[in-house]
Amino acid sequence: MLKAKTIDPAALELLKKAATDGIETVWDRYEAQQPQCGFGTLGICCRHCLQGPCRIDPFGNGPKAGICGTTADVIVARNLLRQVAGGAAAHVDHAYEAVEALELAAEDKINYSIAGEDKLRQIATALGLETPSKDTKALALEVVRVAYADMSNHSRQPLQWLLANAPKERIAVWQSLGILPRNPDREIREAMHQTTMGMDADPVNLVLATAKQGLVDGYAGLKLATDMQDILFGIPSPVVTEANLGVLKSDSVNLIVHGHVPLLSEKIVYWAKKLSAEAEAVGAQSIHVAGICCSGNEVLMRQGIPLATNFLAQELAIVTGAVDVMVVDVQCIMPSLAQVASCYHTELITTMPIVKIPGATHIPFTLENADETAQTIVRKAIAAYKKRDPRKVRIPDQRTTIMAGFSVEAITAALAQLNPQQPLKPLVDNIANGNIFGVVATVGCNNVKVTQDSFHVEMVKELVRNNILVAATGCSAHALAKFGLMNSEGTERFAGDNLKSVLTALGHAAGLGAPLPPVLHMGSCVDNSRIGDLVTAIARYLGVDTAALPVAASAPEPQHEKALSIGTWAVTMGLTTHLGVVPPVLGSKSVTELLTQGLTEVIGGKFYVETDPILAAQGLIADIRAKRKALGLTI
Repeated sequence: MLKAKTIDPAALELLKKAATDGIETVWDRYEAQQPQCGFGTLGICCRHCLQGPCRIDPFGNGPKAGICGTTADVIVARNLLRQVAGGAAAHVDHAYEAVEALELAAEDKINYSIAGEDKLRQIATALGLETPSKDTKALALEVVRVAYADMSNHSRQPLQWLLANAPKERIAVWQSLGILPRNPDREIREAMHQTTMGMDADPVNLVLATAKQGLVDGYAGLKLATDMQDILFGIPSPVVTEANLGVLKSDSVNLIVHGHVPLLSEKIVYWAKKLSAEAEAVGAQSIHVAGICCSGNEVLMRQGIPLATNFLAQELAIVTGAVDVMVVDVQCIMPSLAQVASCYHTELITTMPIVKIPGATHIPFTLENADETAQTIVRKAIAAYKKRDPRKVRIPDQRTTIMAGFSVEAITAALAQLNPQQPLKPLVDNIANGNIFGVVATVGCNNVKVTQDSFHVEMVKELVRNNILVAATGCSAHALAKFGLMNSEGTERFAGDNLKSVLTALGHAAGLGAPLPPVLHMGSCVDNSRIGDLVTAIARYLGVDTAALPVAASAPEPQHEKALSIGTWAVTMGLTTHLGVVPPVLGSKSVTELLTQGLTEVIGGKFYVETDPILAAQGLIADIRAKRKALGLTI
């Protein structure tokens, strides 16, 4: 029974311990929810006004419209638009915090430095700002003003961040469809208005509005957040560390950072090093920081902090009995963590005003008090260590070496070892000759409906075996890291011969003495913009639309609204975007066909749903083969 829940041996071991310890986990709660509501699963339940909720009979024997006359097509399209707007709102809010942090840092009002001056000048150039003679902090404030202008744009002009960074061919397509976003907050507000009772009843118009939300997410969320964080904390470069729950240490203070925004987690990493003597004074060897979800990915990329686990196993980290403090910021945080922590010595700490959990300790975080908050949290972990019960500790002996930190700049630097004048040429040449048959980006979550990590791992093994280069972010990156797909040995074990030869050449050129991994860890969920930047750069180099490239995307185990908003952005970029879990749209045949077929005719990309990992890989390969044929490349 346990094997159906996860393929991760560490998680399997801790699920048994959880059962012994009487701990309820996400898998138990999923089973208690069965059977789940069929109307909700199909997306044909509407509760947008107080006359409902209304449900449409999918078999045609009962109600065919809601009380107001809304059809199943409209209900499904309206629900989808709200979900994608919700995902975009999460990323835009994240980006806004990063912009605010850069502003205060540039004004010397907070204790954050500007570590990524190269990125700052790169962004300033793209925005058309003069750079050579300007002071770093003055230039940072100019960049901040452009970002704030987008956030407060009251004109009909599109987002400047989008115009400066998106492919020109794509901008023309989006403009022709009338979906270029103006002010992200305005677009999200408009989506909420558009989906209230008595508003839009045209499913096609609602789907186009959904595409606009994808652009909001892509450029006012993902791209903006990544750019700001690179300016503040520096551009990631390759690092080597480990992944899985075996990274926890029985003889050290274990402090886990969990969530998505690195503004606090970066400070915690700093103060964990500074306060190590205090940990040694209570008998610990060190203060050991590990990460869960995208806060983990962020400090991995820049600081080499190991990954503990991804979304679905966050409770199991506490079940080890070895976690002294788990500190959370925003997004993908299970409220159940407080209950699990209460059964051990672990202290769960919330930090953000919009994330409070009964039973957790709340320590307010602001940019102004970041150092004080981080020190308080680290010292709480030291104090908790003294309360640890060794009889309750079981750390699985599961950890895998991983290489991460593949920003676009790091990839370009590696390619420049082969061709300094045209760094992209070796990559493009190997795509053209078929050594790299195509590129697939795998992103997103775990979903309890899927055996944990199985879809990510099995699909990607099939892709790399067929010489498809994979770039990964978010919880997908965690999954692939745990199973050996992010190290040189993974190239030897899993990559097809042609891909292996390319990765070996690149690895040796970069001075590694071994191949690059078959899956490139490109960061957190917002760092999907790095993949967008790479795709844009390749398209620009070739002089073609991104929709023409042999590139696809996949969310193998999506669970969050953010996965839908990221996927929608990928579709607007012209990419075929696979979903391994069926979204709640099947209650409308017309909306389903529009998303999976009709969009291709007007926007270039489409959603592709396949719940079998091997068939999903084969479908993506077939799509890439068709793109190659259209470009006249070898197939």
